[in-house]
Amino acid sequence: MVLDFSFWLVVAALVTGLVWAADSWVFRPRRLGRAEAGTLPGEPVLVEYARSFFPIILIVLVIRSFLFEPFRIPSDSMMPTLLDGDFIFVNKFTYGLRLPVVNREIVPLGQPERGDVVVFRLPSDPSVNYIKRLVGLPGDHIVVRDKRVYVNGELQPVTLDGMYPPFNSTPLAQIAGERLGQADHQVLFIAERPSVDFDDVVPEGHYFFMGDNRDNSRDSRFPEVGYVPADNVVGKAVRIWLNWRLPHAPIWNRIGDAVH
Repeated sequence: MVLDFSFWLVVAALVTGLVWAADSWVFRPRRLGRAEAGTLPGEPVLVEYARSFFPIILIVLVIRSFLFEPFRIPSDSMMPTLLDGDFIFVNKFTYGLRLPVVNREIVPLGQPERGDVVVFRLPSDPSVNYIKRLVGLPGDHIVVRDKRVYVNGELQPVTLDGMYPPFNSTPLAQIAGERLGQADHQVLFIAERPSVDFDDVVPEGHYFFMGDNRDNSRDSRFPEVGYVPADNVVGKAVRIWLNWRLPHAPIWNRIGDAVH
């Protein structure tokens, strides 16, 4: 169980809902009984607040848990697809409906596909959310050699496309178009940084993720991240709704962009 914002929303919904229900079923009838005797006490402040806030909290909880949840991008690891300061919406139902807090699937609707940009809970610390691109599905043989990706022995196509200017912790980098499965996207390669090579088969029930900023990403190639269990998947990144990173904020032309 992770004590995140969803946890506190659940707690708030339970508390306000129980207060409102207890008053409706037990205490309000007693107040009405006293009213018949000639006195009409007002509604307690606690009940008034619970009745007012419970529907709002419940609606927010349902939307965040089963429809869309906002996230902020805190690093350069997904450049150029996502920038530090991007605020994104994550689709929570594409991969199935999950209970809040425990993240257990209750209604299967679909499976992650190679090339998807996915938010997941870090296996070593589920309170931390990561966002990376899905490269390896269960059973895939993934090889990363000399900064190139092989999936089941097939080299994934890359087309060089000029240079990307320095940004935050990322120096001047080579930008390239890459195709993973049916997904076309851009990646970055930093010439002066060595390749982080990898060669292994993705276990059943797990996924292998990489950042688009290939030489500036802590992802499944590193043991502190490793393979990600399917139960740790949060949802699919779908759209940028704001970019806010001082002093250059906002970046207007990113607002509303789809995440590919």
